[in-house]
Amino acid sequence: MINLAQKLTEQEYEKNFAELHPPFSKNSAVAEANRCLYCYDSPCTKACPTHIDIPGFIKKIASENLKGSAKTILEANWVALTCAKACPVDVLCEGACVFIEKNEKPIEIGRLQRFVIENYFHAGMPKLFSAKPRNGKSVGIIGSGPAGLACSGELALLGFDVTIYEAKEIPGGLNTWGIAPYKVRQADSLKEVKLVESYGVKIKTKIRIGKEISFEELSSKHDAIFIGIGLGESFDLKVEGENLKGVIGALEFIEEVKAEKWSKVNVGKRVAVIGAGNTSIDAATEAKRLGAEHVMIIYRRSRSEMPAYEFEFQLAQKDGVTFHFQTNPVRVIGSNSVEGIECVKMQLAELDERGRRRPKPIPGSEFKIPVDMVIKAIGQQTNTDLLGSIPNLKIENGMIVVDPETYQTGNPKVFAGGDCINGGKEVVNAAYDGKRAAHGIYKYLFGK
Repeated sequence: MINLAQKLTEQEYEKNFAELHPPFSKNSAVAEANRCLYCYDSPCTKACPTHIDIPGFIKKIASENLKGSAKTILEANWVALTCAKACPVDVLCEGACVFIEKNEKPIEIGRLQRFVIENYFHAGMPKLFSAKPRNGKSVGIIGSGPAGLACSGELALLGFDVTIYEAKEIPGGLNTWGIAPYKVRQADSLKEVKLVESYGVKIKTKIRIGKEISFEELSSKHDAIFIGIGLGESFDLKVEGENLKGVIGALEFIEEVKAEKWSKVNVGKRVAVIGAGNTSIDAATEAKRLGAEHVMIIYRRSRSEMPAYEFEFQLAQKDGVTFHFQTNPVRVIGSNSVEGIECVKMQLAELDERGRRRPKPIPGSEFKIPVDMVIKAIGQQTNTDLLGSIPNLKIENGMIVVDPETYQTGNPKVFAGGDCINGGKEVVNAAYDGKRAAHGIYKYLFGK
């Protein structure tokens, strides 16, 4: 029996999961837009993976042309609302703002983008683009995450008949299920789903390739296929006791938080999160906000080598999460459920093939920590069952290999993008991949 944290009141849950950054009012947005210098070389645009014309959309806010601003944003990024809320703007667009060189506050690009896109959805999603006439070709999209949505929307504008096949009951992929609710609400992601549907994209849910339909049958229905399945289950820790009740993958935990009322999600009193990436930060802060008394992140390397962004680290610290650096789990302790975790201290030795110092256990440094729940956040696996069923796909280090220009795989009919080709980057990278792949598909089928 897991030692569970005490449930909070509904008011406490609402407070704990309130959005991190409040929206701009119209007056505040216009005032912020008027701060922008509208740089001719726009380093912010260069820093955005989707290359949104940032000075252009901000200038339209200043002149109160919000529909025009939305068009500028959405013609570059089909999932712009999720990106506005979840992008690490500190290291992307806002991190490149020229005001930083002047030791001034950068333009709040993310919040301005959110203001525009929320206004656009509130206005009823007026049509911004005209699709080309139907070209007689159809494309099947596997997965409705950011890569799949971006690819489908772009293909629809190019005149294709597009069908998305989604395994879950509710579409949206990572945007719907895998981002902490204090960053992105499910409703935000579903608005982006409605956006691509408004251009004629069809979405079939609860369709698993290899279960409800084989890849061969899917391929026979379409002239091209795009794979945007993201990544799968969390990697195992490969230690004794990880099958005990109370051990869960980080994405599975975050999905549960997104799927259920917060009061229905059980969390241990003392929680250990293994790994120090951005997903582990999300899982740790969610556990704390659900009422866990003590949450710790255990990472085998040093703070300077942790993959999580600095602002994510600071968020976790603010929430009361503690960190055990240069520490690695060797055993999960318990009879039927988690009762503790045994760890060993690590020393950093020679450089590995990626240029990072290799962690090695310090003999005799083992110690135990009482915990009631263990969350695995050391990365995710690819869906090998699905990928293994597709002929001529080349897989390297668990990722699909594609042409960097066209996103075509070793199977000429099959294209791919997003986390399944890059191992797990940002939503905005997946959006860029999907859009570029759509044009790769067009070139493949029409030779131009």
